[in-house]
Amino acid sequence: MSVADLSAVVRRPVAAVSPRFLLSELRLMFGRRRNRIGLLVLAAVPVGIAIAVKTTVSQPGQDAPDFFRSIASNGLFVALAALTIELGLFLPLAVSVVAGDSIAGEANIGTLRYLLAVPVTRTRLLLVKLAAIVVGAFLATFTVAVVGMVMGVALFGGGSMTLLSGTQVGFGSGLLRVVLAAAYLSCGLASLGAVGLFVSTMTEQPIGAMVATVILSTTSYILDSIPQVAWMHPYLLTHHWMDFGDLFRDPIAWNNIVAGLYLAAGYTVVFLAAAWARFSTKDVTS
Repeated sequence: MSVADLSAVVRRPVAAVSPRFLLSELRLMFGRRRNRIGLLVLAAVPVGIAIAVKTTVSQPGQDAPDFFRSIASNGLFVALAALTIELGLFLPLAVSVVAGDSIAGEANIGTLRYLLAVPVTRTRLLLVKLAAIVVGAFLATFTVAVVGMVMGVALFGGGSMTLLSGTQVGFGSGLLRVVLAAAYLSCGLASLGAVGLFVSTMTEQPIGAMVATVILSTTSYILDSIPQVAWMHPYLLTHHWMDFGDLFRDPIAWNNIVAGLYLAAGYTVVFLAAAWARFSTKDVTS
């Protein structure tokens, strides 16, 4: 056999990159009833806020958060108020459910080794799982934001938005700032999803991975409120989440926003690498 014949035998066609695996993962993720119910719960919060403020005789008092005091003047603030409330538990919980179930869920029902036998490389599997988690984080956040904006504008109207710095911008500019705020928070929640993906590679119990991810998020919030550990605050996962309010100043205060994006990217890279190191050497038996 000549060298040309040998090279023809050895050479294999390079498979084109296909989105089928990711689309299949997204269908599976959003086909689960608990995930659909979770989205409904997230959407119910801005609806409840809008109705509660509309039916209240007097406007929120001076001790209410800034976004709540501004709802009556512009309905876009309903979305911001809902995001502020749900950042404490509901949004991290929604992302933790998806991330914790990513690998541990497959192992728990015994489909992980069959999935890898397709064949799908472990690296590709992790990347697809992370991509699905990121999509889930963006969908959860924008569900809250979009429902809040629709309800707010329907009940309170739009018009000019008075920013936290006291200046006014047009409705289009205000809408853009709300979209940027939702995108910024989605990046932070996606980094929490990367942490959950790592935890999910360490167990075959998805409930345990979900709970551990939520506990990490809650612990980060608690530590961020303790002044005695202020040296730790800039490194905490949730430290910059509430800085989305800087997008509603004139001019926009970008320093904390950029720092939050860098921190989210850092957590994503570190925990994705940790998940790969763990999963690439893991003995898959289920």
